Order: sequence, then structure tokens, then C-alpha cells
Amino acid sequence: MAAGSLLFFLLTITTALGSAHREYCRDRCGSIPIKYPLGSGLGCGHPELSPYIRCTDDDGGALQVDTRSGVYAVTAVDYPSSTLTLADPLMSTCAAMRDSGGFSLDPAAPFRLLPRDRFLLLGCSTSSPVFDPDVPLCDAPSASRHLCRGLYSCRGAPGDPDSTCCLYVDGSTTVDDGFSLDLPKLQCASYTSVLGFGDREGDPMKWDYGIALTFNRDSYATDACDACEASDGTCGFDPANRDSFLCACRNGINTTASCYGQGYAWSGSWTPGRQNRKMACVLGIIILWIVLLGS
Repeated sequence: MAAGSLLFFLLTITTALGSAHREYCRDRCGSIPIKYPLGSGLGCGHPELSPYIRCTDDDGGALQVDTRSGVYAVTAVDYPSSTLTLADPLMSTCAAMRDSGGFSLDPAAPFRLLPRDRFLLLGCSTSSPVFDPDVPLCDAPSASRHLCRGLYSCRGAPGDPDSTCCLYVDGSTTVDDGFSLDLPKLQCASYTSVLGFGDREGDPMKWDYGIALTFNRDSYATDACDACEASDGTCGFDPANRDSFLCACRNGINTTASCYGQGYAWSGSWTPGRQNRKMACVLGIIILWIVLLGS
């Protein structure tokens, strides 16, 4: 084989190995670390969460959650409290009022809303079912007045804060029958979810907007996954067998134990930088040998 052909072959193999590596379960999606039971796609993380969460294939990736009402970007994950924070691009904030379709969670989804999710309905018809005195779906005016008046001070807010605004209260936020915020059915123009006020409760431009979901991380914990992550692997499963367990190693090997002894994690101290330096040294020797043969 000519030196040029052999060099091209080696570079092709190296590129293919790098591409194959990226196709396996990730431990980071964009700026967000991925830890069990969350995963980056089918076969990654716990099988109960895998259908609902994924990492996009674009450069760097973006973590997303799929719910009954759409696909939402994950802006933050807090593992100690088992909390995901979502962003709805059609949700109103003080910076931009938008027509919204609503938000819903499937009853079978492994996520639940948190008590700090304050769903505020804006521009509701005075005949909206949320104002039904027999089945009230709004919190007491004394609890919602400062929220409504704060949002209605923003440019473009629809309606009147005292007659068309509702701090939504629904028992399904605390029981296991899902959650549905259907704005056309409720005859409301838009919604927002306020997670916190920071230190500026009187300034809605500074409020923390988003949707917080919780998942029961402790119920998914296993010794097998702990051992896998300790060896720098990522926990997953065989999509053809939801009851299976696989540890995805950085070199592309899947094992039912840990990554120790699987090529890259002999000592448990594998790092991308160290492995890349070793590969660079080997390739450098091979290329030098090719050059000498061709001279």
C-alpha cells in the first residue's frame, strides 16, 4: 500500500472512531451535565424517563423534555433536589406577551409539577370557567393581586388585572392524574409561570419565569449504576429489553457491569485529554514511519 493511501486510511479510521464515540450515551448535553436517571436519548438513563427526555444532535446539543403539549428546552437541572426547569417559548413574560396554547403533562409521565410553579392566566374572558363560583379554579384575590397587577404593568398585557387575571389552582398539580392547562378551553389569551421573584418582587422584569418539574431520583438508584458512573461510564439499557442494564463506556463498549477493564477505564482515571494525548503519540509514530518509508 502506498504511503499516501495508508495515511488516508488511518485518518479515515480515526475520524470514524471519533464519530462513533459521539453516538453513544452522553454525560453532558450542551452546558447541562446528564446523570442517571436522566439520559441523552433512547437506551440512555432509566427506561421510564428515556421516552420523555433527549439531547438534540446539533453542535453541543440541547436537552429537551417531551410532554403532552409539546417539546420544551431544559434550561437547568438540579440533581440534589431532582428538579428540571423548562422554558416555553410561547409563554408570556414581562419582556414579551404572547398568545399561548397552554401546558400539560401526561399522567404516565415520570415528572410532576412543584408547588412553587405559579401559573398565572392572562386575558381571560369574564365568562371563563376559571371564574365559576361553584368550582373555582383561581386562588383568592388577596393571594394573586400583587402577581396580576405586576404582570399587567408590563407592555401588551391583555385585559384588566382585577377581572381577567387568574392565579390558577388545580388539584391535579398535586395528585397523579397529570396536569392540563388548556387555554382555549379556559377562554384565556395567555399564561405565564413565575418560579420566583429574586430580590425584586415589585419588578416583573426581574422575575424568574419557567416551569419546574420534579422526578423521584432516589426511586431509580441502583448499585449497578453507581458502579458504572464510578468507572466513568454512563448508565443505560437495551431498548429491546426495558428490564436490562447497560453501562456505556467512553470507548463505545457496552457492558453489564462497569467500564473497568473495558479498554479505557483500567484504573478509573480515564480523561479525554489523557486518552487523546496517547492516541496522538501513537499516530505520530505511525506517520513518521510512513514518511521514512516513502523517502
